[in-house]
Amino acid sequence: MQTRTLGNPTVGTVEIGVVGLGLMTFDQSGSQPREQLLDTVRAALDAGVTLFDTADAYGPGDEKGADAQGENERLIASLLDELGVRDRVTLATKAGHVRTDGGGWATDSSADHLHEAVDASLQRLGVDVIELWQHHRPDPAVPYEEVVGTLKEVYDAGKVRRVGLSNANPEQIRLAHSVLGDALVSVQNQFSPAFRSSAPEIEVCEELGLIFLPWSPLGGLGGAKGLGDDHPAFAEIAAQRGVSPQQVALAWEIAQSPIVVPIPGAKRPSSIQDSARAADLELSADELARLDA
Repeated sequence: MQTRTLGNPTVGTVEIGVVGLGLMTFDQSGSQPREQLLDTVRAALDAGVTLFDTADAYGPGDEKGADAQGENERLIASLLDELGVRDRVTLATKAGHVRTDGGGWATDSSADHLHEAVDASLQRLGVDVIELWQHHRPDPAVPYEEVVGTLKEVYDAGKVRRVGLSNANPEQIRLAHSVLGDALVSVQNQFSPAFRSSAPEIEVCEELGLIFLPWSPLGGLGGAKGLGDDHPAFAEIAAQRGVSPQQVALAWEIAQSPIVVPIPGAKRPSSIQDSARAADLELSADELARLDA
């Protein structure tokens, strides 16, 4: 798989596959037996997928409420350890979102919480340093400059190797870069055929030399049927090429810029194998024009 460079000489660089794996939907339950998740991790690595993205707020649904906090981090750490593949994965996590009773989500970007959150993630992931630690979402209760200051404190403490943002707008990205400098290496925002309004953030990332990580890169459209119904050009080109509409969608995103690394979710080996094949799908200028319309 072709790769992208995450980081810079100041914080260190690592080559990551141009398609990553989003872990939000990983949940060791009746519908996702552990062996299936182990097979999915194996399939991802065999296909060249090396960036695995989790968050401290990811975990099973409503019934666990606030107890879901950290469950996804524990799960992926245990899967990687069972397979003995830690050295093949760049593991990213996030902080700033919290789970609430009843299955809700809230924000907490207070300095106390973020400092506690990074320590808890270090423990759950079983690492001395987090390779990529991302602020999950702006908090209306905390000025963004204060949040960025806390991120800098965490980085300066040596607990994280690189810092990323998520759900940030261009002004917030520039503010964070002015404070964090080379420590800031990525931005993770929603971007897909159905959600294209993050184009300005991609432009800022290009300017500043940051990797852009589209979350929900397939748009939550319900798979091939959704893409075909709402964005017919993706299904039409997929049929002409003999590939899935999902591959066309991811290849279109990769073609937007050399700094784009989509992170589709997957719970089965076949899903991540299909997504990974998008890395080799080169769309023509005519095809890209049809998809851009």
